[in-house]
Amino acid sequence: MTAPPTLLEIEQATLSAVPAPILAFDGPFVVRRFLGGTGRANAACGLDPGPDPELPARIARIEAFYASAGQVCRFRSTALDPEGLAGLLQARGYTAHDESQVITGPLAGFARSDPDARILSGPEPDWMEVVATAEHQSEARRAEKARMAELLGVPAAWVLLMVDGQAAASAFVTAQGRCAGLFDLAVRPEFRRRGLGQRVMAAAGAWAAGQGADWAYAQVSCANAASLAMNAGLGLREQYRYVYWLKRG
Repeated sequence: MTAPPTLLEIEQATLSAVPAPILAFDGPFVVRRFLGGTGRANAACGLDPGPDPELPARIARIEAFYASAGQVCRFRSTALDPEGLAGLLQARGYTAHDESQVITGPLAGFARSDPDARILSGPEPDWMEVVATAEHQSEARRAEKARMAELLGVPAAWVLLMVDGQAAASAFVTAQGRCAGLFDLAVRPEFRRRGLGQRVMAAAGAWAAGQGADWAYAQVSCANAASLAMNAGLGLREQYRYVYWLKRG
């Protein structure tokens, strides 16, 4: 079995998998803005943990970047943060929120094609309806998802699992080199507890393997015990964590 991708490889793949139409670089940060929906597309992310003597000025510029659009300023924090970022943010009134695990595992352990899985080239209405049944699906998040196909620069598929002619479960998958990103897992309430989450993830993994990927990653809230357990059944285990820093008030 090959070694898992590095933290930097996964973070770079995530930036491609969850695109944003407005993007800027400031020192070790990539700063992105969309419609204020998903945190990943509306946050500043550090990509170099080395010391940065200009860090206080960068933070101020990043705050202005989001303020100009009337958006909340978010920093997505990983071990790639520039040295001292957390302390500076705390001093400016930020607190950490939404701790999540980045889980990884070999595709060979779970990827399986499924005759009931439809592989779509975009977020079709049936796929969007299933995703809307998941938690935290605000109007802004759904509007961002509707535009994904036009913004993506890497191979991607929208996977819809059908049961008795009904759209029952969904996933979104990207392939960037050896990295398969698994997102937007949702199962309609009336179809839950039937193993459909693992089936749609397996079908998404099979598509990614066909694109040349050999290692999967996903991002799951630390509070979502059910999803973590389901993914553990696929062989996906925690590799690292991240949080979002937001200003209090």
